[in-house]
Amino acid sequence: MGENEDFGALGNLIAGLENLSTMELRPSWAQSLPATDLSSVLDELRIVIAPAFSESGVAIHWQVEDHLPLVMGERYGLLQIFLNLTRNSQRAMEASKRKQLTITSAVEPSSIVIRFEDTGLGIADTSSLFRPFQRGADATGLGLYVSRAIVRTFRGDLRHEPRSEGCCFAVSLARYIGSGDAL
Repeated sequence: MGENEDFGALGNLIAGLENLSTMELRPSWAQSLPATDLSSVLDELRIVIAPAFSESGVAIHWQVEDHLPLVMGERYGLLQIFLNLTRNSQRAMEASKRKQLTITSAVEPSSIVIRFEDTGLGIADTSSLFRPFQRGADATGLGLYVSRAIVRTFRGDLRHEPRSEGCCFAVSLARYIGSGDAL
């Protein structure tokens, strides 16, 4: 069992959730951020979400570069953000005929952008999208608010990118260049 990737990823997820539960959301300028291997975080995400998405009939298309540059941030916080976005997409596609989540990466000069684009219903009114306790939210209404707060502590951002169909969220993460300095 110790060599099974799924069990390893599950163990990392549990440790990450324990770590996340004790993490304080301090301003990003008040903390030293570690370098994080984004590729390995996305590999863990793939292992964790694949069974549930397969079960619900959602196809996942990964268009992510194999070896992404290091980013500034805490791996378990990043995994929590990505899990929240993928769960939101999964719920949004429950009633859709075509169920597809596309996860892409884009390497930019000072950041890495990970996009989560689904074929769900989309969001009609985005004016209060990142406010806590949203009316009509499928869950608690805190997911996007907390996810944006976490990614901002990593000197990044989370934004909604309008689409004619479906929904897209982009997570922009600062590239790590060494010695604690970001570009």
